[in-house]
Amino acid sequence: MPQLAFANTFWESFDALEKQVKAGVRKAMAKFQKLTVAELHADKGLHLESVDKARDPRMRTIRINDFWRGVVLAPDDGSDTFLLLSVVPHDDAYTWAAKRLYTVNTATRALEVRNVVAIEQLTPALEKAANVAPALLFAGCSDTVLRELGIDEQILKAVRTVIDRPQLDAFGTLMPEDQFEVLTFLAEGFTPEEVYRDVVAVRRPVHAAPEPTEDLATAIANTSSRITLITEPDELTAILEKPFAAWRVFLHPSQRRLAYRVSYNGSAQISGGPGTGKTVVALHRVKHLLSRSPDTRILLTTYTNALAAALRQNLSLLLDDEGQLARVHVTTVNAYAHRIVRELGGRAPAPIGDQEERKIWQKVVKQLALPWTEQFLAQEYRHVILAQGLRTADEYLAATRRGRGTALGPLKRAQLWRGVDAFHSVLAAKGNRTHLQVCDEAARLLDGAGRAGRAEHGYTHVVVDEAQDLHPAQWRVLRAAVEPGPDDLFITGDPHQRIYDSRVSLSSIGIAVTGRSSRLRLNYRSTEEILLWSTRILDDVAVGDLGGDGGDSLAGYRSLLHGRSPHTEGYASEHAEVSVLVQRIEEWIAQGVRPSEIAVCTRFNVLLDKVRARLESEGIPAVKVKDNPDAATDGVRLATMHAMKGLEFRCVAVIGVTEGAVPFAREITPEDVDRIQHESDLLRERCVLFVACTRAREALHVSWSGSASPFLPAGR
Repeated sequence: MPQLAFANTFWESFDALEKQVKAGVRKAMAKFQKLTVAELHADKGLHLESVDKARDPRMRTIRINDFWRGVVLAPDDGSDTFLLLSVVPHDDAYTWAAKRLYTVNTATRALEVRNVVAIEQLTPALEKAANVAPALLFAGCSDTVLRELGIDEQILKAVRTVIDRPQLDAFGTLMPEDQFEVLTFLAEGFTPEEVYRDVVAVRRPVHAAPEPTEDLATAIANTSSRITLITEPDELTAILEKPFAAWRVFLHPSQRRLAYRVSYNGSAQISGGPGTGKTVVALHRVKHLLSRSPDTRILLTTYTNALAAALRQNLSLLLDDEGQLARVHVTTVNAYAHRIVRELGGRAPAPIGDQEERKIWQKVVKQLALPWTEQFLAQEYRHVILAQGLRTADEYLAATRRGRGTALGPLKRAQLWRGVDAFHSVLAAKGNRTHLQVCDEAARLLDGAGRAGRAEHGYTHVVVDEAQDLHPAQWRVLRAAVEPGPDDLFITGDPHQRIYDSRVSLSSIGIAVTGRSSRLRLNYRSTEEILLWSTRILDDVAVGDLGGDGGDSLAGYRSLLHGRSPHTEGYASEHAEVSVLVQRIEEWIAQGVRPSEIAVCTRFNVLLDKVRARLESEGIPAVKVKDNPDAATDGVRLATMHAMKGLEFRCVAVIGVTEGAVPFAREITPEDVDRIQHESDLLRERCVLFVACTRAREALHVSWSGSASPFLPAGR
């Protein structure tokens, strides 16, 4: 009986197919499993056809329905393993298949693909440009070295025309993945020896033959990171029913070189826009670190409980070893700090939320007749006092107030500190702490416990996801949780998604990432149309980098996926807006999108509750993200814009984007009170909208009633 394997190019296309096309794929694959190899070639119902003028003679197509074909790589060596490459509209399938060539990498022994026609067409023009270029990117690498790293003759010829990194990145979409990854490492300054160690050796099978073989079955077996081989009949049905989340841990070459680098000589930082795979890189870094020693213990942490739950779920997809999972503690920074205070401090803290904290500041303002609002005091406490870990009035008097736009002289600072003392007294009387106070205390306890305490309560490595929203007090906990040294902290995040107004200089906390910072610029989630529209929300806005010591930019941020442009529209009333939303969701479901693959988000819960009631009245199931529904729970996901952080869906509706809600005036510091904080608040509100819109993979619907938010791109 023939064996069936699926390339990752198939999974990337399968999830976007409409319901009836998916059903056709399942039916065709089930029929495939029942036929012998001879029957397949004899065309017993699947219409296995050769591709005219194909650059790879093994290319075949099979019938899915009247309008869709599956593209298959068939063995020509007597073996029985067939590789399903993609499902493509009928008229495009033959063109798609004719241009692609599958070969075996001479170094990694893995099966790889290239758009051979496009490379041949581009190379002559690039050779002319290279002849007059002042320098070439790979002039310092000999042909022998490149061949030893797996660069074959066609790619070698093309490589000799590459002038700079942007040209290499543009060429990368046509090249085999393993070869492009090798070239990317070399372009970043790694030596050939380091590239072989960090890229080639980790991908090459332990028992690989001395010479590469063109045997398709062997090549497929050597490419387990990009190919799924079906070995049991029951596997096929189960694997085709898996949700997209099951494939969310796939690693692309630009990500792999960061996740599987053997070691970093200190802390490392990975930044990148939404959808660039930072979380996937963090998960694979955990896997790599676990493989180095059976004694490794890792803290995998993030900002919110929902994000921690998603990390835990995706890590379980990546690791199939329960023993390895047991050595990873997945939790929020606040929860870890709470545990440290309980274990080292001998008591269980009772943290309060932001609203309760604001009420206490309001009470303090009235009691002491302070000349500031409770909002100003809460921000001063957060951004200056807790950020720097100030404990006394004298420390506050001497402290710098970088990032604050209102000057405070010595008398004013003394007056404000009396408010801080009063705030502490109210908390102490109730036995409460703020979450950041708990973090501040936890960091001090870990530092005081020294190396012995860190060995018992800390970790070998700390991996941080969505790092942009962590406060300096939280960073001090993480710094104290791991001994400084190689691979101590691995940090991923995006300052353009900073939605909680936390500002930090990592170097001031003892976390140095200079020389170990990388940026991902290729979006693997959203279409280019969604990406371009969403990034316009942040046009002409300065954004500080992840470490707080410079600026950041979305320049070069792009997607290779294409689809529909976002639908944006305003309505006369909220009722009309919700009515159109329901129609849109019904259309998506009719197109084969599962309700759980659809999300609706709003700035406030009031509108969200109205949406839920309306959906349920129309018989459409709906669940709130804050209730942590698992992947098997049916229902449209409902969330506030803040709760969408770190999530992704096939279709997203962002509604209620009105002038009064985005930005929300009550959350914006008046400009005459603090100009810098005012600008920071406005940026935060922009980022909230940006984050919500970039959760969409295929379709984005944005609406408002009355006046639209000024943050929406001009011309919509």
